Amino acid sequence: PAHALPGLAGTAICRRLRAAGDWTPVIFLTARDDEVDRVVGLELGADDYVTKPFSPRELLARLRAVLRRTSGVSAEQPRTLGAVTLDPARRTVTAAGTPVQLTSTEFDLLAHLMARPGRVFTREELLAGVWGYAAHAGTRTVDVHVAQVRAKLGPDSVIRTHRGVGYAADA
Repeated sequence: PAHALPGLAGTAICRRLRAAGDWTPVIFLTARDDEVDRVVGLELGADDYVTKPFSPRELLARLRAVLRRTSGVSAEQPRTLGAVTLDPARRTVTAAGTPVQLTSTEFDLLAHLMARPGRVFTREELLAGVWGYAAHAGTRTVDVHVAQVRAKLGPDSVIRTHRGVGYAADA
């Protein structure tokens, strides 16, 4: 339609942002007001979903609410979960204060999980977000890398398996 985004649909853009671990605030502004469309947008990781017509006052209030929820969260700030601290800017990890040597991919995997503590990622989401692979590429590599990160973190590992679903970083 003439009113749609050029090139990619908003859902595809949101999916790519979230798969890449980018937690930039996302608000859908759309004429699509079916419940299914709203649920899909929110499940893809949108922070809000506003349907047309809307008033400028309502949009401003929703923008302020999303910014309140997301302000102060920087991708470059160190994150601590349990005994594990990950510093994205320096690309360092410590477990109980002891430096842990991770490969670049292992670091990216742990950073991706720790960016959203408690959020369960499927193997396919991790493949897309960490490796940039399509879901059909095979998920065994995710399991192998998770095992390697767990071994290196030892008893302080924050990666949990959610059987039949995927992995999450939990304290």
